[in-house]
Amino acid sequence: MQRDLVEHRHWFTQEEYLQGLAVSQTLPGPLAAQLAMWLGYVRRGFWGACAAAVPFILPPFVIVTVVAALYVEFRGTTVIQALFYGIGPAVIALILRGAWKIVRVMVSADRRLWAIFAAVGIATFVVRSEVAVLFILAGLVGVALYAPPRWLRRAQAALMVVTMGLANLAAAAQSTDPNVLLQLGVFFFKAGAFTFGSGLAIVPFLQQGVVHDFGWLSEREFLDAVAMGMITPGPVVITAVFVGYLVAGLPGASVAGIGVFLPPFLMVVLFAPWIMRYRKHPIVVGFTKGATAAAAGAIVGASAVIGTQVIVDIATALIFIAALLVLWRTAVSEPLLVGGAAIIGLVASTLR
Repeated sequence: MQRDLVEHRHWFTQEEYLQGLAVSQTLPGPLAAQLAMWLGYVRRGFWGACAAAVPFILPPFVIVTVVAALYVEFRGTTVIQALFYGIGPAVIALILRGAWKIVRVMVSADRRLWAIFAAVGIATFVVRSEVAVLFILAGLVGVALYAPPRWLRRAQAALMVVTMGLANLAAAAQSTDPNVLLQLGVFFFKAGAFTFGSGLAIVPFLQQGVVHDFGWLSEREFLDAVAMGMITPGPVVITAVFVGYLVAGLPGASVAGIGVFLPPFLMVVLFAPWIMRYRKHPIVVGFTKGATAAAAGAIVGASAVIGTQVIVDIATALIFIAALLVLWRTAVSEPLLVGGAAIIGLVASTLR
């Protein structure tokens, strides 16, 4: 986007682009998709946001849906199992690399954010699932640390109201006994609305709901879904489409895709003026810092939990270590790394 839209096409100034990037980093939801929608809105309003959102989301949606259909058709075969034997450890390495990027940019040298990061990471690993309330608590801690004291009480009161409202909505959804498609829609809408950081920040949230709360997928199937989201074109949150297809076919993929991308779209087209006005407010900045540090910690904790399911012997441990070293030393693309790991997994499985 920086290269094509700013440097080549000159559709946006550098200042406009950086402003959009800052807004997108402040808000929950997938960063890349949100930035595309924001730039579209800045250029042509509501229809500009639509014109950016649809072609940004549609190609990866089609690709991932086709891949998911092939996965469902052949996942029981020996070859597919052997390929994912190698893919699993490489994906864990990719997830950890993604968490490190968030830490390096958002946490940096701030010891207080490191403490939040470590606490949430350890809690996620010990409990073996995401603890959603920790994100709210981390945001409140961020407000307490970075917002001026005169704003603290008002911020805490507002956030408590929001939290209570979300809890009531969740209880209402459970009491109405919705069908699977409604469950998918509500779940992925929440995933798109309440995950901070990069696309990988959605991984622990999805793992908790998809594997533990609803039992839609096994740990192994969930990791395969994350792998497909990472190696196919488009944002990582396109994983939602893969999960939706495995749960309820094409309708499930459609509902999951709409659910996860709708919140950032609504935030852009409905709240753009408010966002521009308050994005640098100390309360917003503080809450975002705390929640982002918590998201990075949850990513690491979740990857450790999933790692215990896929790094099961010497071969998978070596693949994981090799993938980490390659990512650390080179700028290899994710599809190439995962493809190489798949081939190694196939060979290793044949030799076992």
